[in-house]
Amino acid sequence: MSFASAAPERGSSRADEVRAKICDHLIAQGQLGADALARAGEISAETGEKLEIVLPRLGLVSERALAEAFAAVLKLKLLTPADYPSTPLLEDRLKAKFLHDARVIPVSDEAGVVTIAMANPLDSYASEAVRFAVARKIRIAVGAPAEIEAAHQRLYGEGKSQIRSIYEETTGGPSETLGEDVDRLRDSASDAPVVRLVNHLITGAVEARASDIHIEPMENELRVRYRVDGVLQPVESPPQRLASPVISRIKIMAKLNIAERRLPQDGRISLAIRGRDVDFRVATTPGTHGESVVLRILDKSHLQLDFSALGFEEPLARAFRAELEKPHGIILVTGPTGSGKTTTLYTALTELNSPGKKVLTIEDPVEYQLDGIVQVQVKREIGLGFANALRAFLRQDPDIMMIGEIRDLETAQIAVQAALTGHLILSTLHTNDAASAVTRLIDMGVEDYLLTSTVNAIAAQRLVRTLCENCREPYVAMDELLERLELGDATRKHVTLYRAKGCDLCRHTGYVGRTSILELLPVTYAVRQAVLDGADAGAIQKIALGEGMQTMRAHGLAKAMTGHTTVEEVLRATRNV
Repeated sequence: MSFASAAPERGSSRADEVRAKICDHLIAQGQLGADALARAGEISAETGEKLEIVLPRLGLVSERALAEAFAAVLKLKLLTPADYPSTPLLEDRLKAKFLHDARVIPVSDEAGVVTIAMANPLDSYASEAVRFAVARKIRIAVGAPAEIEAAHQRLYGEGKSQIRSIYEETTGGPSETLGEDVDRLRDSASDAPVVRLVNHLITGAVEARASDIHIEPMENELRVRYRVDGVLQPVESPPQRLASPVISRIKIMAKLNIAERRLPQDGRISLAIRGRDVDFRVATTPGTHGESVVLRILDKSHLQLDFSALGFEEPLARAFRAELEKPHGIILVTGPTGSGKTTTLYTALTELNSPGKKVLTIEDPVEYQLDGIVQVQVKREIGLGFANALRAFLRQDPDIMMIGEIRDLETAQIAVQAALTGHLILSTLHTNDAASAVTRLIDMGVEDYLLTSTVNAIAAQRLVRTLCENCREPYVAMDELLERLELGDATRKHVTLYRAKGCDLCRHTGYVGRTSILELLPVTYAVRQAVLDGADAGAIQKIALGEGMQTMRAHGLAKAMTGHTTVEEVLRATRNV
């Protein structure tokens, strides 16, 4: 089925031919299925909207994939955020409102040719209108809709912001008055401006690559912050009087009880954002000035379950895979909350998963669904915890089991027994470094001889922000810094490091994304003997270093020297190690 056959429309046969080729391209790239196209075609026929609009709106094709298809089929340039101008072009001929509505941005004006970014290059009305207005030849390039909107806001966003425009449409008294009447609160949360405001906050977070949205009622404001690359960043917030309607709207979306404001609640939301499915884990907690809400963004399109993408260089990945290939035993990944432990375990499970193996997990919560793996969610209210689930798992004839976290002696003991009976166990533990995991388990009450018989390896990790390659700046490190960090090299006098600068591509933070820094401690004969002799974490680490283990800090500093991150990031992440 093609675009043209799925949704016959008035217009040129050339446009229908291009739509057919775009459809074929999306199918060939695995971005679109025949059933999805048929479903979109029916909706397109009913509403009169073109398929290139319907597909991303339904979440069947991402806007990025559609933009790439436009560029490939029409042989047009696909723009990046760095391609947009720093100042508006042709303001005297092109009005900001027209550009916003048409989703068009002029990006260059050279040699009598104006290049325009278009979200939909098939919109001949918009391109002809621009050509007529500027009275010059037009060259079309493809821009992702989110990037065009961001550029428009940056270039033409003077005056009222979108949030201010939305909340000025709302009416109603203070949040305390609204909060007294649940029915009125529900009505306020369903008002179109409040709905659009919440959608705007959520969409903005996804576009900013945020991992969390924090919505916190304060005495005089409703504070909204996005956590981007591990750092909280304030964004423009609605007025405090909208706290109850906004929070109630989120609770309705998460199917929570809006009348219950005294106890914490947990829920989940699934939405199509910019043409891709995104899940949100919602947690509320009562505060002095109202309920605080945190939405954890679970965007599977950004989930890279590949060791090299996570920051494992080949020698480290090879050593970790060697531990995973062992038929039984325990592999632990340690670090504080938010250090990427679960993603590392998910990557390990993805590599271990095969039709010939039974894989079970018990998690709190289940963050991402993994194909071919049975994943169980902890439900303490009905008595389903880590220990109870593990006992049940042993009756399921598993080969591999993942425990979200070893928190107590009972869970640790069952994990040890499972490893002794021929199962491979993967789990996490909250310790500062790899060596401390051994003493932590002994402190829990696990016998040292059982520990040395079952634990195969311990990895400790942190996440550091990666430098924006578009704007990072090299500099020659001072000798004092090299000596303090033990980065000096007798064979060379100068070491080049890099610092963050900031540009449009990285939203002027200097960083884009995060990478792991790790240390892997194999439990060798020497380490086992030291544990049985009662050695502490320091002694165990000394033995591991003597056997060639690279510490997290050393791994991070090596990445700083290659321009992946900064020394400041490494020191920040490893200051307690």
